[in-house]
This record gives sequence, structure tokens and C-alpha cells, in this order.
Amino acid sequence: AATGLDVKVVALDKTGTLTEGRPELTDFEVNGVSPDEALSLIAAVENGSEHPIAAAIVSAARTKGLAVPVAQGFEAIPGFGARGQVSGHEVAVGADRYMVKLGLDVSFFAATSERMGNEGKTPLYAAIDGRLAAIIAVADPVKPTTPAAIAALHAMGLKVAMITGDNRRTAEAIARTLGIDEVVAEVLPDGKVAAIARLKSQGRLAFVGDGINDAPALAAADVGVAIGTGTDIAIESADVVLMSGDLRGVPTAIGLSQAVIRNIKENLFWAFAYNVLLIPVAAGVLYPVNGTLLSPMIGARAMALSSVFVVSNALRLRGYHPREERP
Repeated sequence: AATGLDVKVVALDKTGTLTEGRPELTDFEVNGVSPDEALSLIAAVENGSEHPIAAAIVSAARTKGLAVPVAQGFEAIPGFGARGQVSGHEVAVGADRYMVKLGLDVSFFAATSERMGNEGKTPLYAAIDGRLAAIIAVADPVKPTTPAAIAALHAMGLKVAMITGDNRRTAEAIARTLGIDEVVAEVLPDGKVAAIARLKSQGRLAFVGDGINDAPALAAADVGVAIGTGTDIAIESADVVLMSGDLRGVPTAIGLSQAVIRNIKENLFWAFAYNVLLIPVAAGVLYPVNGTLLSPMIGARAMALSSVFVVSNALRLRGYHPREERP
């Protein structure tokens, strides 16, 4: 798995990998309810979730000085959202597919959702007592180093794909900004493995992720790369771990693995060529021709020189620099 030499496709998770993983609430619109009451109820449900988007909503409510009650019967539905009972109200929060699953029509917020998606924001919906009550926009800023990492991967001739649970419009807006080649959006957690299998038809694939939901995809990829600032289960499932959250480590890891394989091939070639030439001489193949014999002392020096050459060639890897840092 460490041989990135023949990797053709690099697939990336979005939240926490391409982005900071610290989303912020940017828009909040309601339908027939008080904005403060709605945000308080929504934050109460999201307070039971560990997702970064949930933390952003709770933080926004507390920043406004709103009470965040304790939700009863909290339930997280992976890939959809969360629900619970708050102050006598049944509250559900999640993606548009969750609202559809609950039998609600989200077309009331269609124009708002389209605008949010085009701006690269993630729209979420909230239902209170079985009625569509609000749309929420959350934006997760792209890491400053991400554009350079994508450019470096393209410079290496690799195809870059993004796999995300976000709605397609938001995902495509981010992909356009970063120059990502292919987008696989609105993927449920258990659908990432299927997406990996489909992308692998284009060549050996490396998948980069950091979350709990990324662990199966990291294991299914030809090379799994975990962001070291992510979850423990993602790190355990990966073949390569980037100790920092800097995505530029991905092209560096692939480039370094290519340099290592190239170095191994060079050492094998010269070691075999050296021995193929000199072992017959040491065995006396030239003695019948011109009486040449190889002194054991010279043979020992020649053998030592071979080892010095191989080790010296390998030590050149200490001077390896990522593509973007080369003079």
C-alpha cells in the first residue's frame, strides 16, 4: 500500500479534509415560527450530536444568548440527521433527504437552498411537530493549503475526486473553486465504499479522510490516507497517516513513495550489474585468456565499494523535497 507509484486517482472526503472541519452558521430562515424559539429547539437536538455542523448550530444559539434545553429521546440517523423531544415539541434536523423521509415538502425553501448551494454553503432543514420550520446554512471554510495540494496532485498527473454527503449543488460549487475533477455527492456513510469501488475502475485509488464514517472507505481503498488530526478509528483503518492536517502531505507522501521505489530499482540494478561483471572475474574467467586473477584484498574492497554505493544512493532520499518546495 505504501507504493503510491501506480496510484491514478486520489479521492478526498470534504469535511475536515478539504475544509477546516469548523463550520459556522451563516444563514437562518424560518417558516411560521419565531427565529429565536426555532434556533433554541434546533440547538437542543444538535447538542446531543458530535458532528461539527451540530457544534456550529449550538455555538450560534449560545452566542445569541438563547437557552439550549436538554433534548429527550435523542436519536442520530447516520447520513440523514437527528431528532428528539424538546420542551414538549418533536424536533427533527437534517438534510433534505431526511425531510423527504419524514414526508415533508422542502420546496418552500427551494430558492433559498439553491442560493446557499451556489455559495458553497451546506443547507440543513428543521421540522418542528411534523411541520417544516426552518432552513439553516452552514459554511465550512476551505483550508488555506488545500488549493496548493490539489494543484500538486494535478501536476503529478493524478485525477482528483471528492466524496461527500453534502448536497450536489454545494459540493459542485466547492469543486469548481478547487478545480476538482469529479464529485460524488449526497453519499450516505455506507455508500462511500460503493463510491470507492466505482472510482477504482479508473485505476489504483488513494482515499483521504478523517472521520468515523471514513473508516470503511479507508480500508476499501488501495491506499488509505488518514488525517492525523482526525478520529482514532480513521487512523487505525488507514495505511498512511499524515500527522498534521495539511493536505499537502498527500502529494508529498505519493511523491516520496515514488522516489523510494525508484531508488530501490536503481540499487537492485547496480548491485546485480556490479556482481554480474565482477564475480566471473573473481572466479578466474579471464585467467585462461590473459592470466588475470582478482586479488582477495581487491575483491573485498570491491565488495565494500558496492555496499557504500547502494547505501549512499539510498541516503539521497534524506534530501527529498516536495514538488512545491523544490528550488
